[in-house]
Amino acid sequence: MFNQDLEKTEYEQKLLDVARVVRVVAGGRRFRFRAVMAIGDQKGKVGLGVAKGQDVSLAVEKATAKARKHLVKVPLLKGTIPHQVEAKYGSAKVLLKPGRPGRGIVAGGAVRAICNLAGLENISAKIIGRTTNKLNNARATIEAFKKLKS
Repeated sequence: MFNQDLEKTEYEQKLLDVARVVRVVAGGRRFRFRAVMAIGDQKGKVGLGVAKGQDVSLAVEKATAKARKHLVKVPLLKGTIPHQVEAKYGSAKVLLKPGRPGRGIVAGGAVRAICNLAGLENISAKIIGRTTNKLNNARATIEAFKKLKS
């Protein structure tokens, strides 16, 4: 129990999305909640987790645990990324460009949250895909980070 409390303080957490999902059964509808959590240590490690639970708090807890298991290392170079990168996940397409010093994070939605958690100070990002799905945009950003070479 003590070790788990120590883990919680190490990473910053951001709830990207909560959705109520429905399963239709013989007796009617069964509701569950899907949570999308992003965690990061602001030093180049970032993770994304998705989980479902009977209530929101349970889903968030499970999603956080999954995010902790699937951490990705982001190569940082003076507070930005080493080179331009583009990635696609489903219909989500993301373009990440290194930012010049003092510009800050120029990105929208889920991409901004993930860049922030990764510890990037200057980056320019654009969601090229037509989808507004936060989960797929976040996954595309993680894919882009995986493509980076230091």
